[in-house]
Amino acid sequence: MKATEVKPGTALSMNGELFVVTNAVHTKPGKGPAYVQVKMRNVMSGGISEKRLRSSEDVEGATLDRREREYLYTDGSGHVFMDSETYDQITVPDDVVGEYMAFVKPNTTITTLVYENRIVAVELPKAVDLEVKDTPPGIKGATATNQLKEATLETGLKTRVPPFITPGDVVRISTETGEYLSRVN
Repeated sequence: MKATEVKPGTALSMNGELFVVTNAVHTKPGKGPAYVQVKMRNVMSGGISEKRLRSSEDVEGATLDRREREYLYTDGSGHVFMDSETYDQITVPDDVVGEYMAFVKPNTTITTLVYENRIVAVELPKAVDLEVKDTPPGIKGATATNQLKEATLETGLKTRVPPFITPGDVVRISTETGEYLSRVN
Protein backbone atom coordinates (compact mmCIF):
# COMPACT_ATOMS: atom_id res chain seq x y z
CA MET A 1 0.00 0.00 0.00
CA LYS A 2 1.14 3.58 -0.60
CA ALA A 3 2.06 5.74 2.39
CA THR A 4 -0.76 8.15 1.50
CA GLU A 5 -3.30 5.36 2.20
CA VAL A 6 -2.16 4.98 5.82
CA LYS A 7 -4.72 6.16 8.37
CA PRO A 8 -5.37 5.59 12.09
CA GLY A 9 -6.18 1.92 12.77
CA THR A 10 -4.05 0.66 9.87
CA ALA A 11 -1.70 -2.20 10.75
CA LEU A 12 1.81 -2.05 9.31
CA SER A 13 4.59 -4.62 9.28
CA MET A 14 8.03 -2.99 9.55
CA ASN A 15 11.33 -4.71 10.28
CA GLY A 16 9.49 -7.90 11.22
CA GLU A 17 7.34 -6.16 13.86
CA LEU A 18 3.64 -5.27 13.82
CA PHE A 19 2.56 -1.67 14.41
CA VAL A 20 -0.90 -0.06 14.62
CA VAL A 21 -1.10 3.53 13.37
CA THR A 22 -2.58 5.90 15.96
CA ASN A 23 -2.16 9.13 13.98
CA ALA A 24 -1.26 9.95 10.37
CA VAL A 25 -0.87 13.45 8.93
CA HIS A 26 -0.23 14.03 5.21
CA THR A 27 1.89 17.17 4.68
CA LYS A 28 2.90 18.98 1.51
CA PRO A 29 5.53 21.55 2.46
CA GLY A 30 6.17 24.50 0.17
CA LYS A 31 9.66 23.22 -0.51
CA GLY A 32 10.48 19.55 -0.92
CA PRO A 33 8.39 16.42 -1.48
CA ALA A 34 5.15 15.56 0.29
CA TYR A 35 5.32 13.13 3.23
CA VAL A 36 3.14 11.35 5.77
CA GLN A 37 4.06 11.76 9.46
CA VAL A 38 2.93 8.57 11.21
CA LYS A 39 2.62 7.90 14.94
CA MET A 40 2.33 4.19 15.65
CA ARG A 41 2.25 1.74 18.55
CA ASN A 42 4.21 -1.51 18.57
CA VAL A 43 1.69 -4.31 19.18
CA MET A 44 4.08 -6.55 21.13
CA SER A 45 6.02 -4.05 23.25
CA GLY A 46 3.43 -1.27 23.45
CA GLY A 47 6.09 1.33 22.60
CA ILE A 48 5.14 4.44 20.62
CA SER A 49 7.26 5.60 17.70
CA GLU A 50 7.02 8.19 14.97
CA LYS A 51 8.14 7.81 11.38
CA ARG A 52 8.13 10.07 8.35
CA LEU A 53 7.17 8.26 5.15
CA ARG A 54 7.62 9.67 1.64
CA SER A 55 4.25 9.89 -0.15
CA SER A 56 5.47 7.64 -2.95
CA GLU A 57 6.88 5.05 -0.51
CA ASP A 58 5.31 1.59 -0.37
CA VAL A 59 4.63 0.18 3.11
CA GLU A 60 3.69 -3.38 4.00
CA GLY A 61 0.21 -3.60 5.47
CA ALA A 62 -0.83 -6.34 7.86
CA THR A 63 -4.25 -7.91 8.20
CA LEU A 64 -6.14 -7.51 11.44
CA ASP A 65 -9.48 -9.12 12.24
CA ARG A 66 -12.24 -6.59 12.78
CA ARG A 67 -14.76 -7.77 15.37
CA GLU A 68 -17.76 -6.02 16.87
CA ARG A 69 -17.53 -5.95 20.66
CA GLU A 70 -19.57 -4.24 23.33
CA TYR A 71 -17.67 -1.98 25.72
CA LEU A 72 -19.01 -2.74 29.21
CA TYR A 73 -17.01 -0.80 31.81
CA THR A 74 -13.58 0.22 33.06
CA ASP A 75 -12.03 -1.03 36.29
CA GLY A 76 -8.56 -1.02 37.85
CA SER A 77 -7.27 -3.73 35.51
CA GLY A 78 -8.42 -2.11 32.26
CA HIS A 79 -11.35 -1.77 29.88
CA VAL A 80 -13.76 -4.71 29.67
CA PHE A 81 -15.23 -5.69 26.28
CA MET A 82 -17.74 -8.47 25.57
CA ASP A 83 -17.92 -10.54 22.41
CA SER A 84 -21.55 -10.26 21.24
CA GLU A 85 -21.62 -13.81 19.86
CA THR A 86 -19.83 -15.85 22.55
CA TYR A 87 -20.40 -13.49 25.52
CA ASP A 88 -16.72 -13.86 26.44
CA GLN A 89 -15.37 -10.86 28.34
CA ILE A 90 -11.92 -9.51 27.50
CA THR A 91 -10.00 -6.99 29.60
CA VAL A 92 -7.79 -4.65 27.57
CA PRO A 93 -5.06 -2.64 29.34
CA ASP A 94 -5.29 1.16 29.34
CA ASP A 95 -2.04 1.58 27.40
CA VAL A 96 -3.57 -0.27 24.41
CA VAL A 97 -6.88 1.63 23.97
CA GLY A 98 -6.88 4.27 26.72
CA GLU A 99 -6.59 7.29 24.44
CA TYR A 100 -9.76 6.24 22.57
CA MET A 101 -11.95 5.41 25.55
CA ALA A 102 -12.86 9.04 26.34
CA PHE A 103 -15.12 8.86 23.27
CA VAL A 104 -16.90 5.60 24.17
CA LYS A 105 -19.89 5.26 26.50
CA PRO A 106 -20.51 2.01 28.40
CA ASN A 107 -22.75 -0.51 26.59
CA THR A 108 -21.69 0.82 23.19
CA THR A 109 -20.80 -1.55 20.36
CA ILE A 110 -17.53 -0.65 18.63
CA THR A 111 -15.18 -2.34 16.18
CA THR A 112 -12.08 -3.86 17.75
CA LEU A 113 -8.94 -4.72 15.80
CA VAL A 114 -7.67 -8.19 16.78
CA TYR A 115 -4.28 -9.80 16.16
CA GLU A 116 -3.59 -13.34 17.41
CA ASN A 117 -6.71 -13.23 19.66
CA ARG A 118 -5.56 -9.96 21.30
CA ILE A 119 -7.32 -6.63 20.92
CA VAL A 120 -4.64 -4.25 19.65
CA ALA A 121 -6.78 -1.18 18.88
CA VAL A 122 -10.34 0.08 18.49
CA GLU A 123 -11.89 1.72 15.46
CA LEU A 124 -14.05 4.72 16.31
CA PRO A 125 -16.65 6.44 14.14
CA LYS A 126 -15.69 9.90 12.80
CA ALA A 127 -17.93 11.59 15.41
CA VAL A 128 -19.78 10.63 18.60
CA ASP A 129 -22.69 12.21 20.46
CA LEU A 130 -22.06 12.83 24.18
CA GLU A 131 -24.03 14.60 26.89
CA VAL A 132 -22.58 17.67 28.59
CA LYS A 133 -22.33 17.01 32.35
CA ASP A 134 -20.72 20.25 33.51
CA THR A 135 -19.98 23.64 31.98
CA PRO A 136 -20.03 27.19 33.35
CA PRO A 137 -23.04 29.36 32.42
CA GLY A 138 -22.70 31.45 29.27
CA ILE A 139 -22.04 35.17 29.59
CA LYS A 140 -25.22 37.10 28.78
CA GLY A 141 -24.76 39.29 25.73
CA ALA A 142 -21.52 37.58 24.68
CA THR A 143 -21.87 37.31 20.92
CA ALA A 144 -18.25 37.02 19.82
CA THR A 145 -18.03 34.32 17.20
CA ASN A 146 -15.00 32.39 18.45
CA GLN A 147 -15.76 32.49 22.15
CA LEU A 148 -15.62 28.98 23.66
CA LYS A 149 -15.89 27.63 27.21
CA GLU A 150 -14.67 24.44 28.88
CA ALA A 151 -17.15 21.54 29.17
CA THR A 152 -16.93 18.11 30.79
CA LEU A 153 -18.80 15.37 28.92
CA GLU A 154 -20.40 12.18 30.27
CA THR A 155 -17.30 10.07 29.58
CA GLY A 156 -15.02 12.52 31.41
CA LEU A 157 -13.70 14.03 28.17
CA LYS A 158 -13.03 17.77 28.41
CA THR A 159 -13.55 19.94 25.34
CA ARG A 160 -14.40 23.51 24.42
CA VAL A 161 -17.97 24.39 23.41
CA PRO A 162 -19.86 27.57 22.42
CA PRO A 163 -21.39 29.70 25.21
CA PHE A 164 -25.01 28.64 24.48
CA ILE A 165 -24.32 24.98 25.47
CA THR A 166 -25.70 24.05 28.90
CA PRO A 167 -25.45 20.92 31.08
CA GLY A 168 -27.79 18.25 29.71
CA ASP A 169 -27.26 19.23 26.06
CA VAL A 170 -26.00 16.53 23.70
CA VAL A 171 -23.08 17.58 21.49
CA ARG A 172 -21.35 15.94 18.53
CA ILE A 173 -17.58 15.57 19.03
CA SER A 174 -14.94 14.68 16.42
CA THR A 175 -13.04 11.54 17.48
CA GLU A 176 -10.02 12.61 15.42
CA THR A 177 -9.51 16.01 17.07
CA GLY A 178 -11.72 15.94 20.17
CA GLU A 179 -13.32 19.20 19.07
CA TYR A 180 -16.96 20.29 19.24
CA LEU A 181 -18.77 19.92 15.91
CA SER A 182 -22.44 20.72 16.63
CA ARG A 183 -25.31 20.47 19.09
CA VAL A 184 -27.59 17.45 18.61
CA ASN A 185 -31.36 17.91 18.94
